[in-house]
Amino acid sequence: MDFRYSPKVQELREKLLAFMNEHIYPNVAVYEQQLEENKQQGRGYGPVPIIEELKPRAREQGLWNLFLPPAYGEYSPGLTNLEYAPLAEIMGRVTWASEVFNCAAPDTGNMEVLAHYGSDAHKKQWLQPLLNGEIRSSFAMTEPAVASSDATNIETRIQRDGDEYVVNGRKWFITGGCNERTQFFIVMGKTDPDNADRHKQQSMVIVPKDNPGVTVVRDMPVYGYYHAPKGHPEVLFDNARVPAENLILGEGRGFEIAQGRLGPGRIHHCMRAIGLAEVAMELWCKRLASRVAFGKPLAEQGVWRERIADARIMIDQARLLVLNAAQMMDLVGNKEARQQIAMIKVAVPNMTCQIIDWAIQAHGAAGYTEDFPLADLYAYARHLRTADGPDEVHRNAIAKLEMKPYL
Repeated sequence: MDFRYSPKVQELREKLLAFMNEHIYPNVAVYEQQLEENKQQGRGYGPVPIIEELKPRAREQGLWNLFLPPAYGEYSPGLTNLEYAPLAEIMGRVTWASEVFNCAAPDTGNMEVLAHYGSDAHKKQWLQPLLNGEIRSSFAMTEPAVASSDATNIETRIQRDGDEYVVNGRKWFITGGCNERTQFFIVMGKTDPDNADRHKQQSMVIVPKDNPGVTVVRDMPVYGYYHAPKGHPEVLFDNARVPAENLILGEGRGFEIAQGRLGPGRIHHCMRAIGLAEVAMELWCKRLASRVAFGKPLAEQGVWRERIADARIMIDQARLLVLNAAQMMDLVGNKEARQQIAMIKVAVPNMTCQIIDWAIQAHGAAGYTEDFPLADLYAYARHLRTADGPDEVHRNAIAKLEMKPYL
């Protein structure tokens, strides 16, 4: 395995680091201020000006759609998963930075779905504006009434009626659904609930957000954070009618599309989470170096040295697992790399939660406040243990693959 940066990645990495230093880190407070101003004006889910200001600069520098695979190099540098990994980690250090580079979820996954599985009409109407950063989108899969960790449980119906499909169902924690710039949902539901093959019952369809049958019921808090301007709302689809051509790929292909979408999405989440872990580690080390307790700096106390050592080992182990999974995806494809993808989806969020938890502990009561970003980072990291599949599902998949040769 050779994880050295290629000349192309090294150049992009240097440009990205410079952009972060010049435009992202200095504007963290600006972002928070503008977001608060939007809320006071009743537009908490509206565009944040600093992001819109920085997007053209990122695009001019070639730091745009970095996540897209080589087949779509017309719209991006055409990086492999392995090449994208260190760049995603850098962007992940600030939770809103990825949007500046048009690399934010759930748009990344939706762009990949439309690029891989969408019709020419889908690409023209929905993909192209996403690639240009002109609109945003959402992915509607999780439901409140069923255990959505088993996607075959979903109850939303997508029924054919002449030249249209009619969508009925209730979804929740639909990231990005509140955003004013979100123009459509990719909705997963059942077109053939009686099919003997439970993995052929589901389909995916594009539903415009302004459809009369779509209601954003409420935003859902995550540990008390509403994460404007995206939001994670509950969404009701009540006889939402869309043209039949809005169906993606074909009836019964929803599970196939989901697996294709979630593989890259999971690895992107993990790359960004490592960036968050590094930020927590830096804040933690600064705190230990600046605080004195019981007559000596915290940094000289054995318990904290032990934790710092463990944290560095854990972060680097997780990074190597992610790089290995990324390389496997590039070499043998997402399906063959599914065990490696499942492994990082368990290991990285758990690692990140632990690092942030130790950092909060080192900050004492201050760690719970908004004076430091740690509480917000923890809410994000903790939700990753259920987003795109809970730990238990991934552990089960890992164990099944491991036991397969022996059964």
